[in-house]
Amino acid sequence: MKKVNLEMGSGGRLMRDFIAEKLIPTFSNPILNELHDAAHLPNGLAFTTDSYTVDPIFFPGGDIGTLCVNGTVNDLVVSGARPEYLSLALIIEEGLEFELLEKILKSIKKTAVENSVRIVTGDTKVVPQGQGDKIFINTAGVGRLVGKPRPDRIKPGDKLIVTGSVGEHGLAIMLARNDFRMFSGVKSDCAPLLFLLPFWKKGILWMRDITRGGLATVLSELAEKIAYPLLVEEEKIPLSPRLQGAVEILGIDPLYLACEGRALLVAPGAEAEKILRMIKKHSLGKSAAIIGEVQDKIGKKGEVLLRTTSGGLRLLEPLTSELLPRIC
Repeated sequence: MKKVNLEMGSGGRLMRDFIAEKLIPTFSNPILNELHDAAHLPNGLAFTTDSYTVDPIFFPGGDIGTLCVNGTVNDLVVSGARPEYLSLALIIEEGLEFELLEKILKSIKKTAVENSVRIVTGDTKVVPQGQGDKIFINTAGVGRLVGKPRPDRIKPGDKLIVTGSVGEHGLAIMLARNDFRMFSGVKSDCAPLLFLLPFWKKGILWMRDITRGGLATVLSELAEKIAYPLLVEEEKIPLSPRLQGAVEILGIDPLYLACEGRALLVAPGAEAEKILRMIKKHSLGKSAAIIGEVQDKIGKKGEVLLRTTSGGLRLLEPLTSELLPRIC
């Protein structure tokens, strides 16, 4: 008998197959079938939901409270919506110290205020000790549409922009969980992407926040939506020096490490440099870079090709197995 496994929640190929084979056919409708990070509803509204089970709940650069607000805000932003309202549902394990719970709640409040969103409804459940892991959180978000992803308009010559150095959230969780003290200074990139909202009015064709599965998986998702292959330049992908040192020692491919405050954008070729300069003016976009382009001379539809630093070509595929469970 087939059973659910961890890979079905990894953000990679197996999760996408599970959604396509089980969830979409069961609940199929025109809104769901668009598969945006947030559903586009009538009357100019967008709606999204997400659950957070991160371990540990406090990590360098953030905690489950900052994560649940920023993550939901970001899903709305990359779907073309300005976030306005959130729900907050807590599943708390019996025995959680009130001091920790209050710290998480304060973090949620602070992050919501910083993002100019209001928590307007919610729910609380407590499960017996041993049937949870301290705390799980579900948030849903409602926003007002200011733009719309248009993958149907993407064409050869359009550029791929990453808004900052990638992989730092996934690495920070891994190091915190395993207590690798030799790699000090690595912090999660957990942050809101609200600064990207104006770019929907400046010609951006598509956005996606880089979470589970990392940059490679997001690139693969994009390639599947359009009629052309993607060519990515490895040397142009922004990686922080601390991350590069750690992944070389640990033997991890940084392109599959999750982020929680970075996005991949597709910009029209003629506007890409101008858009990049504007992104780099923001503190969260200082390390943004054009990492490649949509093209029609190499590869086939649906493929992502990485030109390596040595000059060869490597086929990038979506994550196929769970690199690290419970990172968000």
